[in-house]
Amino acid sequence: MRKFRVTVGGQTFEVEVEEQPASTRGPSTPLQVLPPPAPPPQAPAPPAPVRERPAAPPRSAGGHPVTAPMPGVINALKVKEGDQVAAGDVLLILEAMKMENEITAPAAGVVRQITVSAGRSVGTGETMMVIG
Repeated sequence: MRKFRVTVGGQTFEVEVEEQPASTRGPSTPLQVLPPPAPPPQAPAPPAPVRERPAAPPRSAGGHPVTAPMPGVINALKVKEGDQVAAGDVLLILEAMKMENEITAPAAGVVRQITVSAGRSVGTGETMMVIG
């Protein structure tokens, strides 16, 4: 008897095989290879946590909220609170899907509030600053 260790589908089995003398062996038959067993079912992954977005400030507070058009990371702020901006001026750089996107002022005014900082992640629709 010869012992062998066989691994099938990640499970290891020890098998013994009896060796026969050449004179007693019958005609050789081809080896049949069976497919590996199906993996055991896995529990479904838990749902991803829902990230709460801060509410946009009310427009009656005298300002235009600048919101994130897509999820991403703030790479750079180009203005600071109190700066005067014209419509179309670049306010910040938002990196999304490895692309840098210039976020511009929706209207002329003064930067009243900045709610983000460089390196911070934002979600779609999240208010990043208010122009008033």
